[in-house]
Amino acid sequence: MAGVPLLAGTDAPNPGTTHGASLHRELELLIKAGLSATEALMAATSVPARIFGLRDRGRIAPGMRADLLLVGGNPVRDVTDTRNVVAVWKKGFIIDRRKRGSSRARAVD
Repeated sequence: MAGVPLLAGTDAPNPGTTHGASLHRELELLIKAGLSATEALMAATSVPARIFGLRDRGRIAPGMRADLLLVGGNPVRDVTDTRNVVAVWKKGFIIDRRKRGSSRARAVD
C-alpha cells in the first residue's frame, strides 16, 4: 500500500449500494484485492477513525463511544462472518433489532 491509508466504504446510496449492508461485500473485495482480513477490518474501523480525527471511536477501550457490532464466527478467519450479526450497540446502548426500522435502544447492565 506504499504507506497510503486505505478506507473501506460503499458510497451509498449509489445504485446497487445500501448504507451499512454493502460494506460486507466491500470487505470481501478488499481481501480479494490482496488485503488480509485484519487489514480489511481495520480499513472499516480504526483507520477511518484515525484519518477523520474521531478520537472516541475505532477501537474497543474504556472511554470510547462504544458503537459495536457482535458477530457470530471469526471474521479474521472468514470475513463473511460479519454478515452474521448477533447484536448491535450504539453509544453503549444495545439496539433492539426485532423492531424493524426502530432506533430503540436500552442500556446494557
